[in-house]
Amino acid sequence: MTKSVMSDAVTVKVTLRHSNNHSAIEDYARDAASGLIKYYPGPLNCHVILDHQKNDYEQNKLAEITVHVPLHDFVARESGQTYEQAIDSCVESLSRQLKKYKEKQRNI
Repeated sequence: MTKSVMSDAVTVKVTLRHSNNHSAIEDYARDAASGLIKYYPGPLNCHVILDHQKNDYEQNKLAEITVHVPLHDFVARESGQTYEQAIDSCVESLSRQLKKYKEKQRNI
């Protein structure tokens, strides 16, 4: 199931694999991905993929966030005990990547 939401500078698309009807988690993922705008001032396209693995019982919730900015793509994949933990880890990783990219652009 895929839902897409657009705001002024951020477009967030959320895909749930092997599950459905998790609107609270979808909203959490949208809010977290929308928060990346403070690390990159331009337009962002985010695709959040949420999945769970049946073979790993401890770290079985997976989150993958792909951020498309002009001329570059950033990807973070994390697993956790809950979707929220995995999403937060991805956002933390992407914020570091976007800060580094922004610094590189300033120095050019």
